[in-house]
Amino acid sequence: MTVKINTKDGQIELSDDVIATVVGGATTEIFGVVGMASRAALKDNVQALLRRENYAKGVVVKSIEEGISVDVYTVLSYGVKISEVAKNIQERVQFALENQLGIKVNAVNIYVQNIKVAGDN
Repeated sequence: MTVKINTKDGQIELSDDVIATVVGGATTEIFGVVGMASRAALKDNVQALLRRENYAKGVVVKSIEEGISVDVYTVLSYGVKISEVAKNIQERVQFALENQLGIKVNAVNIYVQNIKVAGDN
């Protein structure tokens, strides 16, 4: 699935992988985020953190009339306030998508797949 943006010069199509890379990069910059997790954590191995090239496994993009909705699957650090980290992720992802790609974001849903304690592998 792609997101289409109409400009005065033509149409731009952005694949979900491009959007997932921007979302994953913005998410992993937040304090308290250990990494991205797969949306199918039980099938793909709960403990595995996604690398940059696999961020698409941890991001679901849904295109709707007024913009897009993004689901982000994360692993957080033990001891952080989950609601604050989630709010920070939502704000950063929305800012990144609107400023880097010019996409209107209607919703950023955060799913915490795991909590990592310092020293856990």
